[in-house]
Amino acid sequence: MTSYSKEVIADLVSGQLPWPQTRRIMSAYKDDDRFFKYIAVLQDRVAWTDPILLPVSDHLFICQSGDERVTKCECGHSFGDYRRNWKLNAHILVRDSEESLREIYPNSDLPDPEWMELREFICPECGTLHEVEAAAPGYPIVHDFEPDLEGFYREWLGKPLAEEKNG
Repeated sequence: MTSYSKEVIADLVSGQLPWPQTRRIMSAYKDDDRFFKYIAVLQDRVAWTDPILLPVSDHLFICQSGDERVTKCECGHSFGDYRRNWKLNAHILVRDSEESLREIYPNSDLPDPEWMELREFICPECGTLHEVEAAAPGYPIVHDFEPDLEGFYREWLGKPLAEEKNG
């Protein structure tokens, strides 16, 4: 099994590797410490020191922030406890009219705004678009990810999740 350096993983994350090498890395068995190298690469990309425990998306992470575990944007904005739906603390742009949907669908058929709306979840601090939902009007905002952090670390990674304290 091939083991890749943190530098190669950083190039993979930033999209700087040639496609054949990227495909080879993605398709091969993962080295035992790959996740931890990946977390170290992500940690190097942020200006804050709270330890990243798990990425949620490209710019959104679950972190240990003092005694709390929070969902945090790459810019440092905290959306609060990771077990609560972070989207409820985001700026939400709802596209529910023909005019607002036309900004997304300028040359194609529009969804019927009476049957569907687009919800854009945006960081209130830096403006990063973290997620988009297409839903029927009035449908509740989906809380789509609440991981078992301890179980993931213990059962999948084979290491206990350390309780890290800051400051």
